[in-house]
Amino acid sequence: MSGVKDGSEYVSRTAALQRRLVEHGLDVAIITDPDSIIYFAGFWNYLGVEFGRPTVLLVPRDGEPTLVTPLMESEMCRRMTWVEDVRPWADGVGSEWYGEIEGALSQRARAVAVEKSKLHPFIGLRLGSLLAGKTVANLDPIVSDLRVIKSAAEIAIMRDAGKVAVAMVEGARQAIAEGVPEYEVALAVIQAGTRKAASLLDAEADRFVSPTIYNLQVLQSGHDTCMVHRRSSVRRIEKGDPVYLCFCGIANFKNYKLGFDREFFVGSATDEQLRIYETAVRAQQAALEMIRPGVLCEDVNAAAEEVYRQAGFGAPYRTGRSIGCSFLEPPELKRGDKTPLAAGMTLAVDGGITVEHEFGGRVGDSVVVTDTGFEYLTPYPKDVVIL
Repeated sequence: MSGVKDGSEYVSRTAALQRRLVEHGLDVAIITDPDSIIYFAGFWNYLGVEFGRPTVLLVPRDGEPTLVTPLMESEMCRRMTWVEDVRPWADGVGSEWYGEIEGALSQRARAVAVEKSKLHPFIGLRLGSLLAGKTVANLDPIVSDLRVIKSAAEIAIMRDAGKVAVAMVEGARQAIAEGVPEYEVALAVIQAGTRKAASLLDAEADRFVSPTIYNLQVLQSGHDTCMVHRRSSVRRIEKGDPVYLCFCGIANFKNYKLGFDREFFVGSATDEQLRIYETAVRAQQAALEMIRPGVLCEDVNAAAEEVYRQAGFGAPYRTGRSIGCSFLEPPELKRGDKTPLAAGMTLAVDGGITVEHEFGGRVGDSVVVTDTGFEYLTPYPKDVVIL
């Protein structure tokens, strides 16, 4: 699970996928989503299809899988993955990556499965002619079902991701002050998270894992807290400002992502701001109290919505989502999702209220569902903090 060539868990995941292919009468799975490739093959690279250089994992119903990857990534790929059949391709040489897939499909596949919701158009356009005349099934529900319950090894990584997230919010808290530009707080987040991540990595075993925290920090101050996902800017924090931070796009350790949100107040807070923030916290708490095996996702969401309703607010957005290798995984804590919770699921659970042009009060945590309830992956206080 560290990103080096230790294949035991990845092999078992791939074997489980192959059993599903047999059950559904499918000959081969074409996997192009980078997060799914990590999940099954244990390999990730940082320059992929967005640079015109896709990596593709081909998993037959029986036999060994194949990884098709750019030549420039092939040495790292061979050192990271358990997959023995790694086939490099080069820009402008032959049919590039397309030729390897063409060969695999012509040899053994009449019924093919692809992740339809995650198939990049660059790849999908090229696959069109290859898939003509074949039965094409959606691989999404199969992969989602395999990924929804996390293993002990995955949960251990996500606990470490939680430690990184807590270090990030602590870094922000120490940097927030009157007169400080928002981007300086974002830099403090990156530094604190990176240093914490580095302390959790082994120089040899984790040689392919970067500790560096990246992506743009979601951060707003003052009246801009009503803009849920505005990034940090050059605005200077003023006395009386609320400061909201969302770490959902950057709390990422060994490719496992968390949801995490906290809010602080500089110097003072109005009674209405406190009422809104505390209502958001109560809504999140109501949702958390519902989390245990067997409870439907929509019922967790309904518990939060009832708190908003009683306080005179409308339902703002979904209460949460499943997390793991991807930022968004099914199921979701929202209206209409009747998925029952199960032990081993990992969820981001939010509370939030936005008053247009004025203020947004929000809180969010990641949890793992246990046999009797849940445990925090992001254990950090939610009390009102006036800095």
